[in-house]
Amino acid sequence: MRILLVEDDTLLGNGVSTGLSQAGFAVDWATDGDDAETALSATSYDAVVLDLGLPKTDGLTVLKRLRTSKDPTPVLILTARDSIEDRVAGLDAGSDDYLVKPFELAELQARLRALLRRPKGMIDPTLRHGRVTLNPADRAVSLDDNPVDLSEREYATLYELMLNTGRVLSKAQLEDKLYGWGEEIGSNTIEVYVHHLRRKLYPELIRTVRGVGYVMTKVGP
Repeated sequence: MRILLVEDDTLLGNGVSTGLSQAGFAVDWATDGDDAETALSATSYDAVVLDLGLPKTDGLTVLKRLRTSKDPTPVLILTARDSIEDRVAGLDAGSDDYLVKPFELAELQARLRALLRRPKGMIDPTLRHGRVTLNPADRAVSLDDNPVDLSEREYATLYELMLNTGRVLSKAQLEDKLYGWGEEIGSNTIEVYVHHLRRKLYPELIRTVRGVGYVMTKVGP
């Protein structure tokens, strides 16, 4: 899942970016409203974590313009403004959730996972597919109820494929979800992750559609 973090506080932004990355999110970090709007116009994000008190263009304006453009990307407002008026203004402008500083990183991660489930109509956060179970809350994967140890990127690849079961995802689409700005991507990186997943889980779980990409088979063996 790729997240846009918009936060001008360097210390807080670094901490949130690092924490979300360690939780398996690909994070792009913008430090002002103008950069945020540029990023949103160029990249498709799964969610936005948006501060209100931003340089150049304020966060509320960024949010209003996003919604005016009919962009439904979930937005979680992250701000020190904790008055009822500010919360109402943010929600009325189109935010999906609101978290007041200071906050616990674990709560931010949980709120993001909840936001990401909504567009897909998911109530239970746990993903199940045949013999494989994936729990996003603790990033645990099991095969036939036996835990399977995956690297961060192997987990992220599996998560994207399970979340889009039956839909073919191209190599470029997977790379876009797994990597943020400036991260180096090897020429056969996705192929390697898929190979490892087939070996650690079972070969038939992920099917290659030649010339197109990869798809999670609809029915497990």
